[in-house]
Formats: sequence, structure tokens, C-alpha cells
Amino acid sequence: MESAVALFPNTQQAQAALQTLQERGFNRDHLAFSIADPVAEDDLAQATGISPEAGAPAGSASVIKGAWLGLLAGVGLTLPVWLLLLLIPETRIYAYGGVLSMLFGAIGGVALGAMFGALAGSDHGDYVKLLRNIGVPAAQAEKFYGSLKKGYVMVIARDPSGTRTDEALSVMRRSGAVKLEDAIGGGALQSERIGQDGH
Repeated sequence: MESAVALFPNTQQAQAALQTLQERGFNRDHLAFSIADPVAEDDLAQATGISPEAGAPAGSASVIKGAWLGLLAGVGLTLPVWLLLLLIPETRIYAYGGVLSMLFGAIGGVALGAMFGALAGSDHGDYVKLLRNIGVPAAQAEKFYGSLKKGYVMVIARDPSGTRTDEALSVMRRSGAVKLEDAIGGGALQSERIGQDGH
């Protein structure tokens, strides 16, 4: 399966592209879009009848990241107290308790961080992973995601046969797809033709 991916500066142009693709016979189930604004997302979905594309679940990476951040926070909050206990002569006898508080702070931070990381990773918000899964190279996937965060609309047209991808790209370009370099900087193409192997 090949996919065409393009960025649009507003929902009107993305809507025009999606409607033209449907008029050209592209199956609605093979079309999708992504946008950061939930209100605009709902409006575009109602106007076109096409479902928004959810990002892939972040999975274990978000749990690990949350655990590390929790560990840093737990130690960061308790370390100053322990240092104060060491620095003040009258409180040095409580220094051992400060070590224990650091230990419990680290353990609690890891647990809470991992929990919040798991919750954050279950929201299907990893668009870089989604794009990598359909064959977009990592650097370009990051740029597409950066453009999404800036308010651009991403449109994806999947072509199971691989014979109409160029047609989808042509429709997207005529409908106002912007160059990736104009959206975020450093890109090369107005839209991307992506095969499963990334070519």
C-alpha cells in the first residue's frame, strides 16, 4: 500500500482536497486528516464525512519517560531538604531521615510518573509513530508533526493498489497543499508519496 501525505494551511483547502478525492473515486475509508484543533476537527469530519486520523498510541516509551521525569522530580524536591539537614549543625541528627525521604520521594516519583506516562500514552496522540508506520522517514515525520502543532491540517490518502498515488498527490497540490519547508522549515516536498518501505 502507498500513501500520499500533504499539509494544508486551513480546513477549507483540506476539505476541498478531501471532497475532490472522493469525487475522483477514492474510497472514504482510505482517506483521513489530522488537525490539532478539536472543534475544527469535528467541523471538517462533519463536512466531509471522513473520520479524523488518530495518532498511534505512544506505548511503553511514554511510561519510561514519565518514570524518569517522576524520579527527577521526586529527588529534586527532597534533595534540598536533605542538604539543609546536613548543613545546619543542630539538624544533622535528622540527616538519615532525609536520606529516607529522598528514597521515598524517588520511589513515589517513579510510580506517579509511570502512571501519568501510561495515561498520556493511551491517548493515540503519537503522530510521528503513525507516520513512521505508513513509511514516512523519521525526520519528515517530525516535521509533519511540528506543522500539525502549528495549526496546519494533514491529509492522508491511502492507495491499496499503488496505482493512483500520483493522482492523489496531484489533487492535493491543486487544492493548495503547502511545501513542508514553508510550514516548518527544512523540508523538501509539497506532499509525499510513501510506500511501505519508505520510498
